[in-house]
Amino acid sequence: MQYIEKTNIGARILVIDDDPDTAKLLTTILKPQGFTVYYACDGREGLKNAYELHPDLIILDVTMPCIDGWHVCIHLREMTDVPILMLTARSAESDVVRGLASGADDYIKKPFHKAELEARIRALLRRKPRHDGKSDSEFSHYTDKLLNINLETQVVELKGRTLDLSATEYSLLACLVRNMGRTVTHSQLLREVWGSEYGDVSSTLTLYIYYLRKKLEDSQHNHQYIHTQWGRGYCFMPLNK
Repeated sequence: MQYIEKTNIGARILVIDDDPDTAKLLTTILKPQGFTVYYACDGREGLKNAYELHPDLIILDVTMPCIDGWHVCIHLREMTDVPILMLTARSAESDVVRGLASGADDYIKKPFHKAELEARIRALLRRKPRHDGKSDSEFSHYTDKLLNINLETQVVELKGRTLDLSATEYSLLACLVRNMGRTVTHSQLLREVWGSEYGDVSSTLTLYIYYLRKKLEDSQHNHQYIHTQWGRGYCFMPLNK
């Protein structure tokens, strides 16, 4: 493990990237914000550090020796729900789709803008799942014969099996469930899940709805939980009991 910088305040961020110049640049950006930054130069070391350090956020490159970022992300998701931000020169739409499908919470293309990176990191840390047992609304539980959602423990189960949701997927589902039966507009979802400083990430919202529907097995049991309200937003519809 190679240690870059440390401060006494702020979240711990693990950078997994084989380019030391990128690591130095990220440290230069993040250190004044009060973050503790650690660095791993390849995927194998990154997985080891993630297991040992329990960081609050991981910034992950794709093209690396030993293990590429796609497989690192999949392995990370097997051990943790920590927010993962992919930061890579791989800029094709298929790369973004693959990154989100692998379990990443967000995706930024190199070269990047400092202000955008900072905003996205803040947004990811804000919506990091809490494990303090506190609910963020009076409504705390939804259950039917297929699906069980506990907003206090942040556990989602489908047919008795715990679903592996990323921090973003959970935040999106929780927002829809808290507004059950009502249409949540695109702008409201973007504001509550991604944050007002994100700007327009509507294409990312569409992708996350797609992945969330797949995990909920929407329409496979003669019921669809997430309904599209064309031109307006999305609505979570409970199963008739």
